[in-house]
Amino acid sequence: MPEKTRPTAAPVPSRDGRDPGPLSVPFNRPFTTGREAAYMTEALSSGSTGGDGPFTRRAAEHLARLLGSPRVLLTTSCTHALELAALLLDLAPGDEVVMPSFTFTSTANAFALRGAVPVFVDVRPDTLNIDERLVEAAITERTRAIVVVHYAGVACEMDAISKIADRHGIPVVEDNAHGLGGFYRGRPLGSLGALATQSFHVTKNVQCGEGGALVVNDERFAERAEILREKGTDRSRFFRGEVDKYRWQDLGSSYLPSDVLAAFLLAQLEAFADIQARRAHIWAAYHERLAMWASANGVARPELPPGCVHPAHLYYLLLPTPEGATALIDDLARRGVQATRHYQPLHNAPAGLRSGRTGPGGCPVTERVADSLVRLPLFAGMDGRELAHIVDSVNRHPAR
Repeated sequence: MPEKTRPTAAPVPSRDGRDPGPLSVPFNRPFTTGREAAYMTEALSSGSTGGDGPFTRRAAEHLARLLGSPRVLLTTSCTHALELAALLLDLAPGDEVVMPSFTFTSTANAFALRGAVPVFVDVRPDTLNIDERLVEAAITERTRAIVVVHYAGVACEMDAISKIADRHGIPVVEDNAHGLGGFYRGRPLGSLGALATQSFHVTKNVQCGEGGALVVNDERFAERAEILREKGTDRSRFFRGEVDKYRWQDLGSSYLPSDVLAAFLLAQLEAFADIQARRAHIWAAYHERLAMWASANGVARPELPPGCVHPAHLYYLLLPTPEGATALIDDLARRGVQATRHYQPLHNAPAGLRSGRTGPGGCPVTERVADSLVRLPLFAGMDGRELAHIVDSVNRHPAR
């Protein structure tokens, strides 16, 4: 058989008519503000390169202001922030945690690692968020928490979910990996649950390569969260001069990021408004310029319910069939545009079948959208030529 060759990017004419050569647009290109290196050099020069140094505190304070939350603890990843939340909930083997099936594996892993059973609930067909109408039926006497994921930074129906949680006396945890900068009825995403987690992975709006944060909105968790994050010790109190020595107080782990990473993150947080404006421009351009193509081809675009403000985290197209999604991804690749699918259902994944269970009614929407969704490139440094090429490439594709 002949050797397969990689698709080549189609040339895009420049304004003066000259051929600028092939144009290739990656799915993500990490954006930097120009201040990261200076801040990291300052952190290195200070000698305070460990956890909870000056830049860690400044970044945490900045994030707390953005969220309007009383307590933010930086972590090494959103995965670790979720694990820290699971520890704080004192989960025991056999306890249950209700969550969507359409999410990243870390959402389930964090709780399954404590012996808890993820109970997978289907998502709404419009927002792809956990369907609040199905949540209560998934709750049993063993349920200890409800985890919500604000997909693409569009808020879940938090009023309804919070009422269900209050009725059953269980906390809500927000997996807000997509949602920094989003709002629900005027309130920042990440401030709506007892606990929330943030991601600063390289693919997120604000990033430091790898990083995360635990947001503590319920003060009952605050003191213990600090201890669990510091290997189960009261080391933070020792450095504040509140105790003369620190001791092992609880079961915990090491979740502190280096102050060098926090320095990188601070530069990003300080440029948050600029980053968001850049991403919002791209998102809006997709939504406007692809509207006719989507309507003509039966393709669904993101929906924004009343009262929700999204942070332009990602832009997706929902094709009528999985085959249509594959054809679009392949056609865009031939034109030099890297588009990609997203989550695969957790409820029928090998680990999901072993560790979790599916809520009443199954997850048919999740199964339908998982292979039919296509994400387009979206990053703050995208230039106008790249944006135009992506839009033109999609509009030239005969969806089927």
